[in-house]
Amino acid sequence: MKGIKESGTIAINGFVLIAVLIIGALFLAANFEQVTRLLGPFNLDDLSGVYILIGAMLFFLLVPSFVINNPNEARVILFFGQYVGTLKRAGFYWVLPFTTREVVSRKVVSLNTKTLKVNDARGNPIEIGAVIVWHVKDSARAALNVDNYREFVAVQSETAVRALASRYPYDSDEGHDSLRGSPDKLSSDLQNELQGRLDIAGIEVTETRLSHLAYAPEIASAMLRRQQAEAVVSARRIITENAVRMADAALTQLETEGKLKLDDNAKARLVSNLLVALVSERDAQPVIDLNP
Repeated sequence: MKGIKESGTIAINGFVLIAVLIIGALFLAANFEQVTRLLGPFNLDDLSGVYILIGAMLFFLLVPSFVINNPNEARVILFFGQYVGTLKRAGFYWVLPFTTREVVSRKVVSLNTKTLKVNDARGNPIEIGAVIVWHVKDSARAALNVDNYREFVAVQSETAVRALASRYPYDSDEGHDSLRGSPDKLSSDLQNELQGRLDIAGIEVTETRLSHLAYAPEIASAMLRRQQAEAVVSARRIITENAVRMADAALTQLETEGKLKLDDNAKARLVSNLLVALVSERDAQPVIDLNP
């Protein structure tokens, strides 16, 4: 099916053809006697039926083949089941007679997928949705390779979003890619995967972005408490590390710049009191004993 490739077709400007037909009709009317004389010694009354038949044939041959092609539209032309080309130029044209023309829109389309409930890489149920921006690049493939290219894009978009969500965890604290922490990489991966699925239909994906991402309602509250606990632990770790550095710096400064000589027990009490003052969530006012 990928062997079908878009190509041009024979199309004559409709206004030019109408002008030629009018000029030809006027010429025949002006030289009617000479034309009938060339046909032989027939009575004009005998030829009237022939003229009517010829006129009817020309009418039904020419008029149905006039088409108006709008901007950002293409007409895929089939001649007795054979693809003969695509008309992409906007305007009024005359194409081959006895052909069928299928209109394909080449406008940019923004598709907002449904909110899907899937499991991430860790098995957690999540809700995810995406915005897909696409347009038809090859009209012949869009019209002939799939039954309905718009429905095909919608179904394949949901399938690609499900596949993407199953490969990444919702969140990661280890510096790895995740659904919440790597939006640019996810958009690139989604675009590449979706483009591979839509090549058969001649569709080009311009942009993809996640539009909705959340835990499923049944685990949302538990995951919220987990995130809060992780945030508290992370904050405590930062506070403790900096408090230890400050206590070490204070002890070093007292020993180098001051005149205090502290033994190990005094140092331990000093560090303990400094850590209590720095780490405590309340405004601590300890009494610091500097005497050994």
